[in-house]
Amino acid sequence: MRLTWHTTELELAEPLRISRSVTARRDAVWVTIEHGGLTGWGEVVSSDFLGLPTARILRHLTTARAAVEHLPDPQTAWDEHMADSPAGLPKLPAGVLAGLEAALLDLVGKRAGRPAHQLLGTHTAPTAPTTRTIGITAPVAAASQAARLAMSGFTALKVKAGSPDPAEDFARVAAVRDGAPEASLLLDPNGAWTERQALDLLPRFAELGVTAVEQPIAPGSPDALARVAQESPVPVIADEDAVSYEDAVALAGLVHGVNVKLAKCGGVRAALRIHDALRDSGTDLMLGCLTASSLGMAPAVHIADKARWVDLDGHLLLADDPWTGIGGADGAVRAPDRAGLGVRRAHMAVVR
Repeated sequence: MRLTWHTTELELAEPLRISRSVTARRDAVWVTIEHGGLTGWGEVVSSDFLGLPTARILRHLTTARAAVEHLPDPQTAWDEHMADSPAGLPKLPAGVLAGLEAALLDLVGKRAGRPAHQLLGTHTAPTAPTTRTIGITAPVAAASQAARLAMSGFTALKVKAGSPDPAEDFARVAAVRDGAPEASLLLDPNGAWTERQALDLLPRFAELGVTAVEQPIAPGSPDALARVAQESPVPVIADEDAVSYEDAVALAGLVHGVNVKLAKCGGVRAALRIHDALRDSGTDLMLGCLTASSLGMAPAVHIADKARWVDLDGHLLLADDPWTGIGGADGAVRAPDRAGLGVRRAHMAVVR
């Protein structure tokens, strides 16, 4: 097998402001694994928050190249070698491991003539409504965006919160509710509140129609998050507090949901292990994402049927998605029935 990669830049249609940062663009590293005349593709996106700048991604791929190319064939690599960065491969950051796993899954599916979801145990291609994110912005702009999204078919919207003045967040959520009165609203402060603030604010957001909240308090205090979940009038979903399999298992039964992102946990099979571990615990799965192209989003779409909440809109935030195949513009993502991940290049993006 042959491992190669190229780097490109993904630019957002408009900067996305959340409580801790503003994102206007990020790098994507496209990973390819070739064998027998076929090529599997995966994507690793840079993330300062996850400690994964582009240079570190490239260093880890360089370190992993010899071990990956020494694996005997794609199917054996998929069956025996690629899960959780095992013996024979260097220890890899979760985002890099997820990108390599995606490329291998794509390649194995193409060799077998089967779509990824079938290799992962689901016969019918998953289709799921996805939320669409509205960043921290003025109420008038938020209402206009919400109305456009509702007209396009979105039935769930995620509203970013965590402004220094909570009144700004209340105004934004109320504006979104006015713009899309039938939509389900998920609130995401990205850990901006204290425990006391969360307990005080969440009942007021529930009155505005919020149906769930994601990581209301700063990560690092799972006991406090559990206390908020116990008192909250809406379901509480852990995100920044649920990075790994161990984090998710520790929170099982203490919060209403955990947001699993492949770049955090290490790929689709790690996500499925979390899903299995949460079964019957009272804690449901949310599938989330970083801003990425359709290539980067595709593995999660192939397991979208496992989640109670689906937040796979990263490709919809881009000014120009260089890949296509998973839908989403009408409010629902769909796993392709084509072999492998099933995505295709929309155009020749500039790579370096």
